[in-house]
Amino acid sequence: MFEQPLRILIVDDEKPARRDLKRMLEKIPDLEVAGEASDGLDAVKKIRKLCPDLVLLDIQMPGLDGFQVIAKLRSHEELPSIVFITAYDQYALKAFEVHAVDYLLKPVDEKRLEMAIDKVKRIRGGVEERPDLEPLLRTIGALPARIAVRKGDALVMTNAEDILYASISSGEVMVVTKELEGTASARSLDEFEKGLPQGMFIRVHRSYLANLGHIHEIRPWMSGSYRLRMGGPGGPDIPLSRARARALRTLLKW
Repeated sequence: MFEQPLRILIVDDEKPARRDLKRMLEKIPDLEVAGEASDGLDAVKKIRKLCPDLVLLDIQMPGLDGFQVIAKLRSHEELPSIVFITAYDQYALKAFEVHAVDYLLKPVDEKRLEMAIDKVKRIRGGVEERPDLEPLLRTIGALPARIAVRKGDALVMTNAEDILYASISSGEVMVVTKELEGTASARSLDEFEKGLPQGMFIRVHRSYLANLGHIHEIRPWMSGSYRLRMGGPGGPDIPLSRARARALRTLLKW
């Protein structure tokens, strides 16, 4: 169907996942792996630089998630075909609602991958209609994620993007914004994190979850650890453990 191989960019923050996809793609004829990206920001750069025909795009990634990558590229004249890949099937409905080319659940099955590739080829060959990704862009910015925070006897509805950080102490999850400090109903930070937009927050300590968009300052501390100033000058400090510093360094390029 094609004179030239289908050029593919693999985007996943997990190296083993990228390796497995590359191995499966090598078995499919008329393909070329044009490159790999390990996070959303890198994906945007690689898509613009390499102009792949197809992007195998992980949804859950630090920094920018897969949907945010598409939003960043909305002015890109030659947006490639997209196949979303995720470990969480709750994203399936959203992906299909915005007319994604296809959706693959981790661990990716070789046969399903082949079917997705065939569908992309049919679309690019004019046999099937190219999906409209505009509904995806509208979905991304439609409604902010809302979190209920208990303050005294009241429940205050808070936008997730306004949260500076969350922490846990004595079994209670504390949520802090510039205007509010209260508790969430979650029983653990892991449970609380599941209700947040993917890629917006990062675990910086076993007891602290930080909003990437509100990290104002990073200062060296004791024994290879750091302190994070949240929300701007004069904002609260939270710890960044030595074990978590590497992941943050990779995301923020410091």
